[in-house]
Amino acid sequence: MEKATFGAGCFWGVEADFRKIDGVTRSTVGYLGGTLQHPSYEQVCTGSTGHAEVVQVEFDPDVVAYDVLLDLFWKIHDPTQLNRQGPDVGAQYRSAIFFHSPEQEKAARASKERSQDRCSRPIVTEITEASAFFPAEDYHQRYLEKRGLASCTVTLQTTE
Repeated sequence: MEKATFGAGCFWGVEADFRKIDGVTRSTVGYLGGTLQHPSYEQVCTGSTGHAEVVQVEFDPDVVAYDVLLDLFWKIHDPTQLNRQGPDVGAQYRSAIFFHSPEQEKAARASKERSQDRCSRPIVTEITEASAFFPAEDYHQRYLEKRGLASCTVTLQTTE
């Protein structure tokens, strides 16, 4: 199994979308990229911890390629919005790919270049090495599923 970690706005919808992919064996929402150890949702929401809301997926690379996960990432949010997705504003909602290996970094950077061709504005997605991941509180895990909701995604702006 391998891990992949993505920030694409509010983690509830991101988690639900990745969980639907064959080969994804686990998905966990949480916080990554900040300075505080074991932050709470309330602390992350202040914007002072530096964390992003992320989903970390475990996947079987024999079933699903990392590139397939990257393709989904670009489709489920607007990577041209800096520190926001739709009505959610703040650095915790930033567009980010946190890589776990040099191969993931290379794939993420190539994918970002390919995706720029479909966007009318510059992509602002950060690509950064994964640091400590802190799972979010239990009530955030599978949040939409627990409430019978299908999604809460933002449509990507394209030049088509």
